[in-house]
Amino acid sequence: MKQKQRITFFCMAAAALILAACSSDSSTGSANGSGTGKSSYLNPNISYGTLSDSRDGQVYYTVVIGTQTWMAENLNYAVDSSWCYENSVDSCAKYGRLYQWAAAMALPAAYNDAAWGGSDANHQGACPAGWHIPTDAEWTTLENAVGGKDVAGTALKSTSGWRWDGNGTDAYGFSALPASSRDSSGGFYIAGGNADFWSPTGYDSGGSYWYLNSDYAYMRTDFLDKSLAISVRCLKDF
Repeated sequence: MKQKQRITFFCMAAAALILAACSSDSSTGSANGSGTGKSSYLNPNISYGTLSDSRDGQVYYTVVIGTQTWMAENLNYAVDSSWCYENSVDSCAKYGRLYQWAAAMALPAAYNDAAWGGSDANHQGACPAGWHIPTDAEWTTLENAVGGKDVAGTALKSTSGWRWDGNGTDAYGFSALPASSRDSSGGFYIAGGNADFWSPTGYDSGGSYWYLNSDYAYMRTDFLDKSLAISVRCLKDF
């Protein structure tokens, strides 16, 4: 059965998390370098930059879309309450890690079940220094830059890796891959159908997220149980 939009559940979470971060930018290049194992899914016609995360030495591709500079791959920085898909290191190299909301925001795990109340703007969270978790407004800026919400899914999805003929055009080099998610009991949804990304907006046990689906051309937003673990895509600070 095809994976459809998941129903929001509200559960409890555990463990605490505090992060410190630093990073540096590097020069541009084509999509044929080492990256973090995702280079074969990038658009060879796009000129990418790179970001070196000095916390763990990983190098990420970056891409300019409109007025914004995005990571062209998902965050793969190991913290508590984050996992590789199916607990496979190879999956982390391809998809990045899956983070519970509080882990993505670099907040104590108690905030998976409570309102935070902090500012969404330029919230670094688990991102490297100089980068942050994109707000709902910043996700909206992205979808408008690639043609609007009804076609943004096709424009942002990678040209391979999606189930059910759901590949995109990757016209702008965002190269979204369908990493799916991990539930609070440790089970993983089938990869290939959804790409889900956290936003800093949250209330009690629900957090805002943006998603692409293999069946549809659109990009949408909704609220998701904060104890589910999904992807993080970082945006460069202005």
